[in-house]
Parts: sequence; structure tokens; C-alpha cells
Amino acid sequence: MLQPPHQPLQAAVPPQRIPARGQAGPWHSEAVCRRDEAGLFFAPSKEPTAARLSREEAAKRVCARCPVMVECREHALLQPEPYGVWGGLTAAERRVVLARRRRRDVELQKAARSAAVPHIAAAG
Repeated sequence: MLQPPHQPLQAAVPPQRIPARGQAGPWHSEAVCRRDEAGLFFAPSKEPTAARLSREEAAKRVCARCPVMVECREHALLQPEPYGVWGGLTAAERRVVLARRRRRDVELQKAARSAAVPHIAAAG
């Protein structure tokens, strides 16, 4: 695990890192992170920025080899999970994805309304 050499850090790990069976479906039983230290995926209190970035990159490397990364990511986006690395994305990265999805949905709704409005033929 990547932790700064100057002091061990205690992670504030939410009690339900992996949803209970049946809660989110069977994807979580295949998650690679079930075999890794949960502290890698969640920030300890008062974690220095360099340590956080290093820890998040290490967590993302675990996610990159996970067979259920996409399912995990979608779970975190649908919940939405406010903390930790889920599906290879940090909480900040998930907020960006959600904002982009909201903008896309608004644009699609505008386009659908435009298409539904009949065009008035010019009187000739």
C-alpha cells in the first residue's frame, strides 16, 4: 500500500464499501477491491494532497484490472457515492461525469421538444 513514510494514516472507510448481496446485484462479488485494503479507496482524515493523489492512483490501478469496473462505476454514479474511488473514478471525477450527463440530458430534452413542435409553413 502507498502511504507516506512519515506516519501511518487511518482511513475513514464507509461501512458499506461493497453493497450487500442483492442490494446492487452480483457485480460486487467479482470486484478486485474485495481482496485489497479498503483504505486504499477512501481518504484518511487530514491526508496530505501528495499522499491522496498517490493513493488514488494506486486505487485506480486496482480498478483498471477489475472485471466489474463499469458496473462499479455505474453504481457509484447512480447512488451517487460521495466519497472514495469507485469504478476507477474519484468523487470529483464522478461529479464531472454527472454534470456532463445532466447537460446532455437537458440538450436531448431541448432537441426532443424542438422536433415535436410542428413547423409552420410560410404563407406564399
